[in-house]
Amino acid sequence: MSISTTGVLAHARKRAAEPPRKATRRLDLRRWISPVVLLAAWQLASATGVLPPDKLSAPWTVVQAGIEAARSGELGDAFAVSLGRVGAGFALGAVAGVLLGIVSGLSRWGEALVDPPVQMLRTLPFLGLIPLFILWFGIGEETKIVLVALGVAFPLYLNVHSGIRGADPALVEAARALGFSRAERLWHVVLPGALPQALVGLRQSLGLAWLALIVGETVNADAGVGYLINNAREFLRTDVVVVGLVLYALLGLVTDALVRLLERKVLRWRTR
Repeated sequence: MSISTTGVLAHARKRAAEPPRKATRRLDLRRWISPVVLLAAWQLASATGVLPPDKLSAPWTVVQAGIEAARSGELGDAFAVSLGRVGAGFALGAVAGVLLGIVSGLSRWGEALVDPPVQMLRTLPFLGLIPLFILWFGIGEETKIVLVALGVAFPLYLNVHSGIRGADPALVEAARALGFSRAERLWHVVLPGALPQALVGLRQSLGLAWLALIVGETVNADAGVGYLINNAREFLRTDVVVVGLVLYALLGLVTDALVRLLERKVLRWRTR
């Protein structure tokens, strides 16, 4: 064995014996270039009159409108109402989506009975369902909550079903060889294997939940962020409209970040 080869092997053994280093994430400032440029272009177009205020208010005007709405309590009240609707709709949709995904994923008969109606329902647009839901549930909170529940249920169903069907056959067979019962194989092998896919569905579901809420709150609503936007539109307050849209976007980003944090906690076994 040559000296150089011996040195390389020794260096490799030394590196392997060292404790693993924690990965550090550096802030990539390049990602801020395009947002800052767009914001500056927006402000410039508003200041020069290229973008009239009745079409879109300037960024600084939007900031002032947001501060005013927050001080008056109007923004906080709208936020609380919208958050309550999303919470109720998410709870209903998550339970339905996960249970249907498990039934369809674990059983051929379950898939044959559950999958066709779910696939038909998930292609229906939200706006097309609103008149029917109003006839069924009225113009109260139920219609908005059901719309959110539908937006949550379908992505969760698809991802839970896909995660269960994508379970590693080798691991399932190994568990069977070790004497695990069907329930034990389900609990210790199949469901943990489906968890990463289910969390992807959770992120998609939360995004669609806010989208469904926007649709529900812009039709027959008397409170919430969507009502705030609709009311501002009637008075040509584009600054308040943008404030509401920014609040929707921030809520979506926060909920997505919470799910990503949950992923890092429950999927610590993944190498990356």
